[in-house]
Formats: sequence, C-alpha cells, structure tokens
Amino acid sequence: MKRYKDLVDDALTRVKEIQPWDLSKQLAAGRQYILLDVREPCEFDTLRMPGTINVPRGVLEQSCEWDFDETVPELVNGRDREIVVICRSGYRSVLVADVMQQMGFSRVASLKSGVRGWNDFDQPLLDVSGSVVDGDAADELLMPRLRPEQRQPK
Repeated sequence: MKRYKDLVDDALTRVKEIQPWDLSKQLAAGRQYILLDVREPCEFDTLRMPGTINVPRGVLEQSCEWDFDETVPELVNGRDREIVVICRSGYRSVLVADVMQQMGFSRVASLKSGVRGWNDFDQPLLDVSGSVVDGDAADELLMPRLRPEQRQPK
C-alpha cells in the first residue's frame, strides 16, 4: 500500500521543482508564468502569492479542459506556457504538476516548499483584500492545525 508521501516521492521522479528564490528572481526579471495555486479557496483567501490564480486540486482536471463548469480558459490555453504550481508546503503541487504533465502540459513545475517557503524567503504574501501580510503573521497562518484525533496513535 502506498501512502501520501510515497505518492509524492514517486511524482518527484517526473516533476521539476523550482526554489522560491529562483522563482522570485525570474519574476523580477520579467519572466511570465501562470502561477497556479491549488489550495482550497479558504486557504487561498487567507494568504496568497501575488499574481496567482486559484484552482483547487479537486477540480484541476476539469479546469484544464473545455466544456466544464470549472473550465479555466487560461489553463486550457496554457499547455505550452510555463506554469508553476503552488500549495502550502510543496506536496499537493507536486501531485498536481504530475497530473498536468499527463494531460499534456509540457512546461510545468512545482514550487518547492510552497507558500511556506515563499514566506520563509521573505517574499510578499497577500490577504483576500490584496494587502501585504507581515511575514510573522503569515508564519502563524501557515502553521499546521492538527487536532489530537488527527495525530498518529503511539
């Protein structure tokens, strides 16, 4: 039986990752990416990287194709564009990048360490109103919130 981390590790054999500092440098130099945040809408509304679009992982495949309620034309037309997939910590984005490659997206990468790594590198994050969120406040918002029943029994 494969576990979540096994699935991520397997996908990493096929998916390119980009470091936050490399992405920041390339964006500053004017490189054009589709920045695809695959977190849930409530996560995206709480904290996001500037210039990102939100397509939750659960509707990704439909968002990449025509004729669905979830169709995102920018993605459908972006199969040959450079795409960076983003999540909170860099795991969901690896799985999404792997699926997108299977769907014919030829230039897709995952942001290594996700929004957390972006914040750790002191890059700007925005709240739902578009205001910049202080790095320490962002750290708090990005912390895992495990309930006791979600922890592995000892």
